[in-house]
Amino acid sequence: MSSVEAPHRAKADRPAEAPASAAAQPLYAARQKVYPKRVFGKVRSVKWAVLTLCLALYYIVPWIRWDRGPGVPDQAVLVDIANARIFLFWIEIWPQEIYFLTGALILGAFGLFAVSSLFGRLWCGFTCPQTVWTDLFMFVERWIQGDRNARMKLDQGPHDTNYWVRKSLTHGVWLLIAAATGGAWVMYFVDAPTVTMQILTGHASAQVYFFVALFTGFTYLLAGWAREQVCTYMCPWPRFQAAMLDENSLVVTYRDWRGEPRGKLKAEGVGDCVDCFACVHVCPTGIDIRDGQQLECIGCGLCVDACDSVMSKLGRPKGLVAFETLKNLSASAAATAGMAPGPDRFKAGMAARQMPRFVRPRTLMYAGALTAVALVMLGAFLMRSTLNVTVLRDRAPLFVRLSDGAVRNAYTIKIVNKTRDEAPLALVLQAPEGFHMTVQDVEDDAQGRPVLHRRADGIAQYRVFVTVPHGQRIAEDTPVSFRLLDAQGRAVASQSSNFLGPKS
Repeated sequence: MSSVEAPHRAKADRPAEAPASAAAQPLYAARQKVYPKRVFGKVRSVKWAVLTLCLALYYIVPWIRWDRGPGVPDQAVLVDIANARIFLFWIEIWPQEIYFLTGALILGAFGLFAVSSLFGRLWCGFTCPQTVWTDLFMFVERWIQGDRNARMKLDQGPHDTNYWVRKSLTHGVWLLIAAATGGAWVMYFVDAPTVTMQILTGHASAQVYFFVALFTGFTYLLAGWAREQVCTYMCPWPRFQAAMLDENSLVVTYRDWRGEPRGKLKAEGVGDCVDCFACVHVCPTGIDIRDGQQLECIGCGLCVDACDSVMSKLGRPKGLVAFETLKNLSASAAATAGMAPGPDRFKAGMAARQMPRFVRPRTLMYAGALTAVALVMLGAFLMRSTLNVTVLRDRAPLFVRLSDGAVRNAYTIKIVNKTRDEAPLALVLQAPEGFHMTVQDVEDDAQGRPVLHRRADGIAQYRVFVTVPHGQRIAEDTPVSFRLLDAQGRAVASQSSNFLGPKS
């Protein structure tokens, strides 16, 4: 190869360089702050009502009292970690019944799937904690700093006294709300009046202060700073919610068959959309609903109110942006294809619509799953035992040979009483003839049976010894059973075990 050809060959072998514009593209784009505008309308009124209800339930429920008798917490809803109980009004869940909590989570999941199948992201737009608290924080921000234009002007203007006063007051109120949120969360695990006084007087435990600070910080961060970034980047729900939607799901959408082509109010041959960007300015995630279904859309419907207010001012029918099914959207587009904008196109598009189909295979499947899980949980709850006995045989040693040659096994009996009944119970041993039972530190009744006292809403524990006299032939493993009898002689609980002896 000549020296003249070598440079050309080397240049040809090198990969083509990327254009300068592509090389200049950053891998990370800075956040574009969203300034949602205040809006009025039916959807906004519903959101205020739901927000008020959710916040009221969250903050008030820990203070509701429920009398369960002496020695038991009187808080209606309490996750009592210290005593391993979950109290839900008249329901008390023990650690052995954690499957009820699992069932409740399954019910919640299927319920969320069913709602998404019917109404899209209704949960995200109205009842999700991130949405509720972000909405509350934005209300405070508008109240102190003004509406959209005023907030933009404040951020873009000089950082003078007015700027710092308004910003400091905003963040101060945010921190107060966040602290109330963190404090209320702790009240679901500790008695509300007690822990409130402890927090205010500085006598709460380090764990309480840690969790109050933790939830205060996260509430302030997520609702005050992160906001739409949580829904867009952190929440996994938008990634797989599409699997639950179909063409019959009601979603927030733009009726492009009616709005396109966009143009000024008095322009000829244009649709109803005047390109005012009202729907964009009120969106809490800053998207344009006219671009179609998007990951960032939480289905809050505020763009519906914004567009309806513009249509009312222009004297045109409402519903350019509305809760609509994709099936109706396609049907209206097909019916109005080739038609010029105007009243006739509007009538044809609306006439092609059908009532949403709420009963369909997908919703029936979710309804069936919900019903099945609910029935299983109801049956398990109705058949749950309120008195259980557990027998644990000592494993070391397996048996003891006494000085007189008798063989003895030791057992630990635990009586789990989930009621307030403290009536004593007689313990009876069912075993071959010759087996003798004694219970440590208890008295016998008139029939010679040990009397065990159960703890109200607690666990009682006893040491039981079963002895076989010297000379009686026993197997290496003999089945035995322990039964608890009430005052009427009825068996209320029983548990089987075994008696181990020496090898023959």
